[in-house]
Amino acid sequence: VQLQASGGGLVQAGGSLRLSCAASGRTFSSYVMGWFRQAPGKERKFVAAISWSGVSTYYADSVKGRFTISRDNAKNTVYLQMNSLKPEDTAVYYCAAARLGVVTRVPHEYDYWGQGTLVTVSS
Repeated sequence: VQLQASGGGLVQAGGSLRLSCAASGRTFSSYVMGWFRQAPGKERKFVAAISWSGVSTYYADSVKGRFTISRDNAKNTVYLQMNSLKPEDTAVYYCAAARLGVVTRVPHEYDYWGQGTLVTVSS
């Protein structure tokens, strides 16, 4: 599976962005998908994840109520809608795919990673 993230950019605090992650391969619908982010000088952190069916979603406490993860299996794409952005949301955002059937927050349980897209939130 190859993943291509897009949609990052510069936005003012309080604004919104939608990230997309397009996946190659016919088995996309069987993967758990996740979003992680990494700020400069910090470790990569979990943001959100979604089950293969889209029924189950999980969020980091820091983004709960502001971010929404969704997927379109017909388009092999997962999305991250980010609202009410804060300067502390500034990071490179990565999408990832896990063959594991259970939705997970743990980075090393994901098998494939996209290249990342930069989100910068100005105050």
